[in-house]
Amino acid sequence: MGTVDGILRWSAALALSTTSAAYAQSTPAQSGEIEEVVVVGLRASLEAAAEIKQNSDLVMDSIVADDIGKFPDNTTAAALQRVPGVQVTVNDNNEIANPIIRGIPDILTTLDGREIFTGVGREFAFQDLPAEALAGADVFKSSNASLIEGGVAGVINLRLHKPFDFEQGWSGAVNTRGIYGDNVDKVSGTIGGLVSNRWNAGDGEMGALLNVSYSDIDFDRPISFNCDPRSGTQGPPGGAGAILPTCVGGLNQYGDYQRPQVNAAFQWKPSDELEIYADGIYTEYESRWETDFIFSDIFAAQNITNLTTTGRCDSYRVNDAGFQGSEGDPEADPPEPPDPVQSLCVGQAARFNNVPGLTSTQARDSGTDQYVIATGVRWNSGSWHFDGDVSYERSHTENRIIIVDIGKQVATVDVTIDDDKHGTTDMAGNPLGVADDFRFANSLFQDLNDAVGKQFAVAANGAYDLDGWLSQIQFGVRYADRDSTFRAFSGGPPAPGGNRATLVSSVDLPSNFLVRSPSSISYINGGQHWLTPTRNFLLDQTDTLRALYGAPPGDPDWDPTRNYDANEQAYAGYLQGKYLFEFGNGWQLDGLLGGRMVRTDREITGTGTITPAPTAEEPDPPAVLTPVTTDTSDDDFLPSFSARLKLSPDLQFRFSAARTMARPAFEDLNPGLTYEVPINANIRPNGFGGNPNLKSQRSDAFDLTVEYYFARSNYVSAALYYRDIKDRIVDAINPETIGGVTYNITRPRNVGSAELQGIELAGQMFFDFLPGFWSGFGAMANFTLADSEITTQDDVLEGEELQGVSKYSYNLGLLYEQSGVTGRLIYTHRSDYTEALLGGLLAPLGAGAQFNGVRDNGRLDFSLGYDFTDYLTVSIDGTNLTQARYYSYFGNESFPHDVRDDERTFGVSLRARF
Repeated sequence: MGTVDGILRWSAALALSTTSAAYAQSTPAQSGEIEEVVVVGLRASLEAAAEIKQNSDLVMDSIVADDIGKFPDNTTAAALQRVPGVQVTVNDNNEIANPIIRGIPDILTTLDGREIFTGVGREFAFQDLPAEALAGADVFKSSNASLIEGGVAGVINLRLHKPFDFEQGWSGAVNTRGIYGDNVDKVSGTIGGLVSNRWNAGDGEMGALLNVSYSDIDFDRPISFNCDPRSGTQGPPGGAGAILPTCVGGLNQYGDYQRPQVNAAFQWKPSDELEIYADGIYTEYESRWETDFIFSDIFAAQNITNLTTTGRCDSYRVNDAGFQGSEGDPEADPPEPPDPVQSLCVGQAARFNNVPGLTSTQARDSGTDQYVIATGVRWNSGSWHFDGDVSYERSHTENRIIIVDIGKQVATVDVTIDDDKHGTTDMAGNPLGVADDFRFANSLFQDLNDAVGKQFAVAANGAYDLDGWLSQIQFGVRYADRDSTFRAFSGGPPAPGGNRATLVSSVDLPSNFLVRSPSSISYINGGQHWLTPTRNFLLDQTDTLRALYGAPPGDPDWDPTRNYDANEQAYAGYLQGKYLFEFGNGWQLDGLLGGRMVRTDREITGTGTITPAPTAEEPDPPAVLTPVTTDTSDDDFLPSFSARLKLSPDLQFRFSAARTMARPAFEDLNPGLTYEVPINANIRPNGFGGNPNLKSQRSDAFDLTVEYYFARSNYVSAALYYRDIKDRIVDAINPETIGGVTYNITRPRNVGSAELQGIELAGQMFFDFLPGFWSGFGAMANFTLADSEITTQDDVLEGEELQGVSKYSYNLGLLYEQSGVTGRLIYTHRSDYTEALLGGLLAPLGAGAQFNGVRDNGRLDFSLGYDFTDYLTVSIDGTNLTQARYYSYFGNESFPHDVRDDERTFGVSLRARF
């Protein structure tokens, strides 16, 4: 191998040519031969990332792998959370997921410059691509004309290894990691390997690469929750004057998943001017897991005793059911009077007597498989540069959920609504852990879906070098044809004999049908286990249960109200010029000016509920299922401008202005409406529907940055940004009455306009000036302020922050690399934020819009490695050392919603390279 400096230089050169591919019809690479591009070591990777950031035409940050198969963090999304302005969440199986840029989730993801997605969604499930497969990742926060449209927030380009990344001859690596999780109390593992060869072929050269990985991970995520707040005056005797949860309970997300991945690449350079390539990747996700519920229907209690309240008291308008009341409508015929006002205090604790208790198993079998194949050419000759790329992606997801509920009466349930940011529940004697008197409850619920997304894309780009201040003309076209098919069913027959009528012990089921819950929840019954139906029986013997519940064998037919078929064709062309001015004092001004023209033709077919016009015979006709096909065509012109003023080789300023857009998700456009007819009258049921009238989101984006690069791998930067967003899409939950029953229906909608502005500060350095051992230390830090406001006049959300946006987020890291020792200790924090708008939430008079709020959260991670030889490294690592938890609340922090225990893990890794 060459020197680290040489490796670093060529790594940055390759990453820049690859990131121009992310601009993402792969703007033609410049001529020049790359001899070696593999980065080795923590500091070298940080230096390469800083060089990519410095030399880019756009505002961006980059992550470069420390070595073959060694990304800075254990997952792709976990590494992305270290980038200034990127925030993440934790998903059901304890994986870091769903990165958002500067508070906005509408991100376009590309893989080696090609659009990639999961299933029928716009987004990509980052956890499905193992970090071990990546050479790097680039986060583009500003835009230019050559970037593929589709990301209001920005673009994240993931880069795989290619054979020409390596020196001639054979190269490779193998890696394995064992992982212990605190919650699941098991050891899981990953393994992977890469082999590459690069050889002379006539007057040129060829290269081939194969990369494989496999992971098998166990997980456990306990959750405890309070249900919607409700007036106790409308509840059981003894609750008058208090606001109490409609119900309380918890659940465990428990199981395991497997992720195989393989990618391969071939490159052939028959001459200095021409390169031909082909590559492909296949990833898969398979998981059999379960959500085990334990639940108390406390509003159906016989009575309430030992009630205490907090000092938080106010006036509320309340309807007959105890939920948020109506202001009335004096213009209605007949006039509708307002619901009465009650003086209520938020409850602190109470005992609920003779309560319907319940346990439930949601048995899940989930899978995703997807592949991308592509081929293309690059040609560089003199002043001309061309490339062409043809790709095809297919992504298939399927989910099968079978739910069986069982219940019994519970003598007493003691509830503390707010026990240090969460609720706690105690059932004396743990009655749900005893098999006696369990009865089938509610229904045999079956939630099945199958989704396939396919896309064929062709892109061609060119550039011509000029003399003078206009140094290059860049141009290109792209065509993408995407099909999405979604099929689903949800529902099922009621419990045999009626709700809570038939004893589980009275039917012919195996003796092990009820099992001890595989995990428990510390906030419920002191962490004791309960009995629940066994997952494997629900998944493997579903027809036996269908017979018991009086349903026919086999999976039900797909539900037309859930199904949709979509075709979308996107046509794009761009033209932009690269300019360069050099001044006598050594200053240099360069940048890009251009525009991208986009046409989107879309057809989506689903089934909506249409209410016929009233007649004399039928003055209030019921809604009927009607096939609906919506055709839309949109034209968008996306101008862009960027300027970089270099005052010295180390100090530069940037300014950029661009228009970006993001198309609505297909599922949000589906006209169907899904809801489940309730069996329990004490709980308001839920449903969800699409909105075929959604418009694409658009944003006018402005960025101003200053960057100073000093010494090796060291830099500081500051950025101001502003986004003027039109037609932002958010979810809203509002009560809708269907067939005389009121449901909480979630629908997406455009909120009109919103503004997002903020500051980013970032820096990293190593302390080379310190003596000996201490000179190996370094530090990194970044901070982001994201100040957002919805500005649509007269909208219920006017003046509110954008949902999902933390106003503050930061990373603080301590680094070390010297004498074969490499270490990181990084703390990541995001401030509180709001999730869905909760229409109909019980709230004080004049309180305004109410949200599900999430408290601030911080995690501490570390890794420590030692190179025993130049070819063998052993590492240990830990994630979430602080045992951070997700805490949410209804409206304000005095009424907690749920707490989720995120996993803390410890790992040991072995990596060998040759």
